[in-house]
Formats: sequence, structure tokens, C-alpha cells
Amino acid sequence: MPESARGIGERLRQARIRAGLSTSEVGTRLKMPTHVIEALEREDWAKIGAPVFIRGQLRSYAKLLGVPVDAVAESVAVPAARATELVPRTYTPRVQRLAEQTARRLVYVVITATIAVPVWLATRSHLDTRVDAVSLDSNADLNLPPAQDAATSRVSGPASAPAAQSQAPLVASITPMPPRTAPASDLTVSFSGESWVRLTAPDGSVIEQALVQPGQQRVFQPGQIGKAVLGNAQAVSVRHRGQTMDLTPFIRANVVRFTVSSDGSLQPVDR
Repeated sequence: MPESARGIGERLRQARIRAGLSTSEVGTRLKMPTHVIEALEREDWAKIGAPVFIRGQLRSYAKLLGVPVDAVAESVAVPAARATELVPRTYTPRVQRLAEQTARRLVYVVITATIAVPVWLATRSHLDTRVDAVSLDSNADLNLPPAQDAATSRVSGPASAPAAQSQAPLVASITPMPPRTAPASDLTVSFSGESWVRLTAPDGSVIEQALVQPGQQRVFQPGQIGKAVLGNAQAVSVRHRGQTMDLTPFIRANVVRFTVSSDGSLQPVDR
């Protein structure tokens, strides 16, 4: 069979045999598992993962054996990955959010009324008592009957000044409740290029497994992430607790892999 008619997997296998290398030796040099090397030679793409992983591993393999890298892009027809629809784990329906906001407002109104109404009633009762007492005292000084018009009592001059001063209203101050602040993010992953991601929770359940487009970002709170696998390492940026991380210790074959320990620190994955 002419070499141009062979698949890329067979061409890599023949090049490996000519170089006198075993699949385990190639895996050691490329820091890839042996079963991935064998799957590349069989062109069994389903056992490897996303297209971005497959093309990157094929380029590394071809470069090691001296096979032209351009042949990889021309020979491989990898089906495009379909991005999965993400549903946030902390999603709250809009109706529920509106109900909670309405309930909080009602509680605030009830608390305000419970405090303000008794204060207002007590203040008004106190003022009415003071006004009646001052009016009676003024009428007695002028020998006027209590039922006389209030305007006549004002002719007393200086005697009416304390009554006017005593009528200053008392204002009850109700301090509004401070707004609740959202918790600070623990882990932020930004993508400047196309990247395949697989994110799992501490209990092993898959949070996201999809092909992420450039310009997207993922933000997680403490305890949400247990393990992360991020393809196309050069296009990935990770901020942990507000600090930009050096991803060099976590990169293997152009893939970022790390786990989040119980104390929140990032640890590299052995394989």
C-alpha cells in the first residue's frame, strides 16, 4: 500500500516500528498512557476524548517520529464535539426568587410598623397631654374658662412660649437592614482559546464536560470543584483566591489537571 493511502494512525505505527520504539517507550517520552498511544495508531478516537485533545496528541506523536505535522490536519476527520447544556447547581427559579424578595420586603414592613407605630402613638399621647396642661395653666392665669378659644389664650405673651416649644415633634429613627453581600469566589477559570473541559464535584459527579469557546469564564465557590481537566493549556488562565496561578506543575501533554483538596488548595493529578 502506498504511504499516501495509509491512515495517519498506520503511518505513525510504521514510523514507530522503523524507529525501533515500543508503545510504552513512546508513552514514556510523550508522558501519555500506553493505551492512548495504541488508540492513536488504531484511530480509535472515541477512547481518547475531545477533538482538541486528539489533534494535540497526534501532533506530539508525529513530531517525535519525524512525521510531517501537516499530514495530521489533512488526514484526521474528527467529528466536532457537541457542547453540553449547562445547568448551574445553584439555579433558583425566577418565581421562587420573586417570592423570596416579596417575603423579605413584607418582613421589613412588619418590623418597621411594629417599632414605629407604638413610638408614634406614645409620642402623640405625650404631646396631647402637654398641650392640654399648658392650655389649662394659661387659662387659669388669665381667669379664662377652659373652653375659650385657643387664639385668645395666645394673648398671654411670654407664658405661651413654653407651650410652643413643648410641641416640637419627636422623630423615631428606623435604621434599614444592610444588604446581603455575595460570597467571594474561590476559583475562576478563563479561556482565551477553544478548550475542552471536564469539571467534577468533590463527590465525583460531573459538573461540566464540554468544548468551551474563547472569551468564556467559569467561577466557582469554595467546595464546588473536586477535580478539573482543561485542554489547550496555553489558552487557560486560573485565579485561585484572587491570585493568578502558575499552571506549570499541573500541565501534562498540553492538558491542565488538578484537584482541590479539603483545605481548598490546588494539587496536581498523578496521571
